[in-house]
Amino acid sequence: MKYKFLMCMALVAVIATSCKKTWLDVNTNPNQLPTSTPDFVFTSGVARTVAFLTPNELGSYWSGQWTQSNTYIIAPERFQGQFNNTNFNFWDTWYDIMEDFQFVINNADAKAEPFFKGPARIMKSYVMQMVVDSYGDAPYFEAFKGSDVLAPKFDNQKLIYEDLIKVLDTAITELRANPAPTAQKASDIVFGGNTTSWIRFANSLKMRILIRQSRITGRDAYIIAEINKAAATAEGFLAAGQDVTANPGYVASAGKLNPFYENWGYNAAGGAQALGRFPRPTTFLFTSLISTDDTFRLKRLAYPKGGELAGNAEIVSNYVGVPYGASSGYLAQNTSFLGPSVIKRGEFNRPMYIMLAAESFFLLSEAKQRYGAAVTLPLTAQTYYETGVKESFRTTGATAAYGAAAANTLLTSGKDLADWTASPDKLKAIWMQKWIALTNFSGFEAWSEYRRTNFPPIPASASAPAGTQPAVRLFYPSTEEGSNPNVPTGINVFTGRLFWDVD
Repeated sequence: MKYKFLMCMALVAVIATSCKKTWLDVNTNPNQLPTSTPDFVFTSGVARTVAFLTPNELGSYWSGQWTQSNTYIIAPERFQGQFNNTNFNFWDTWYDIMEDFQFVINNADAKAEPFFKGPARIMKSYVMQMVVDSYGDAPYFEAFKGSDVLAPKFDNQKLIYEDLIKVLDTAITELRANPAPTAQKASDIVFGGNTTSWIRFANSLKMRILIRQSRITGRDAYIIAEINKAAATAEGFLAAGQDVTANPGYVASAGKLNPFYENWGYNAAGGAQALGRFPRPTTFLFTSLISTDDTFRLKRLAYPKGGELAGNAEIVSNYVGVPYGASSGYLAQNTSFLGPSVIKRGEFNRPMYIMLAAESFFLLSEAKQRYGAAVTLPLTAQTYYETGVKESFRTTGATAAYGAAAANTLLTSGKDLADWTASPDKLKAIWMQKWIALTNFSGFEAWSEYRRTNFPPIPASASAPAGTQPAVRLFYPSTEEGSNPNVPTGINVFTGRLFWDVD
């Protein structure tokens, strides 16, 4: 018995000693997944950001660019103001994506991948602005701390905006200090490791954040100082032809195509997707384009009635929009589909858009028009504006030669809201052309700008009860209300304007 006891003790000692090393050590902690690396997480975060279509879809509706066909029953939450805290939960996805970027920021140095810190800060700022622009106050300074802070406080939206500018400054500093090594460039599916391009994007994103606040009384000095700081950088802002896009390598396989194409265009085999019959360009969009003889962009933003496969001629009479929010009379086959600027059969591997160069030029134009010589931007408001229009023609599909000619025709047409000289209200001309440029590409930004400017004057939804006000924000989602006791209460989504929405 004593011998058996000693043998058992020896065996236990051997097992214990071995377990301290590698014997049967499949996982250090079987309840914890292996940790990824910053480069892979960054790529995933960007890909998830551009694949999240619903914010841009809702923005396209609520900015009056899109509505729906009557092949489907009218969606009351979109067009009749009948929504609640279970609708439009962008919150959970956005915060989950920002956790990816925070992981990159926290781990890039330790994993010898410091280049990704700057881009991760920029992308996190990009997403966080959309959170504020949807909901207002939000967890920020105590957020992204994992189990250390399970119920972060909600921070003031204005303070978040101000910190985003500081974060972008930090990102620029980090980018200059940490150029991307060749081995890491492929993981940057936005700019392929180009530091200059990332800094230009950061500066243009600053302009978006700053101009969003431009109608707030007493804010001019702060905005001017920050614009001048961005303008003083050697890199400047997004250049002509330099849209911010992402492409993780879309291929002709289900779930791996360009998300926009796969959702509203075609499947991997080239068959038309049923959901492509839902979104429709509005009559207001078409009327606005036709009023300035802007038929080139009309034919790129939409297909003639029946869609690409119907083969109807590209003549103006074949472009049939739907009155905003109309609940009957406009079936899919008799109306225009989303156009070749974003969907063309077989072109499943186009990049997804994050920010347009056209938008950046319109932001610069508004800054120069508002603040004049106080901002150290080298060109005139008119030059920035006209470049923005030309960039919009390029983005919608114009070749260099044709696009320049068509844009110049519009810019010298003598038409209000198109020709700079012929437009009495220069800011409204900028806002109108930006609204057109964002169509199909950045609906969420179009909705945010519509709330800021109240322009263009989109019609009320045809199916909404008389007197229904358009939403100015979203409800905090029920998922957050159920997990965080700090969620603000008493929010009215029709009257509770965000801090930059002055009227």
